[in-house]
Amino acid sequence: MPRRTYTPEQIIDKLRQAEILIQQGHTIGEAARKIGVSEYTYYRWRKQYGSIGVTQARRLRELEKENARLKKLVAELTIDNDILKEAARGNF
Repeated sequence: MPRRTYTPEQIIDKLRQAEILIQQGHTIGEAARKIGVSEYTYYRWRKQYGSIGVTQARRLRELEKENARLKKLVAELTIDNDILKEAARGNF
């Protein structure tokens, strides 16, 4: 069975659904099954996403994209800088 990948927004929504089910008297295992994940996954998601909202998750994803872009730029500039240093020394 292929693994399903959920977005942070979907995970937060499923956690909210599970919280409602738990408040209605269902066990954590039953709530996890009803939202379509294992109990282990529920606990892992709750640890990672339990305290953030949907808007915060979107912001986090945007910041991660920006961070990856900036890291790539720094790597490229470092390579260019090393090439220029080698050329200036005349060791090519």
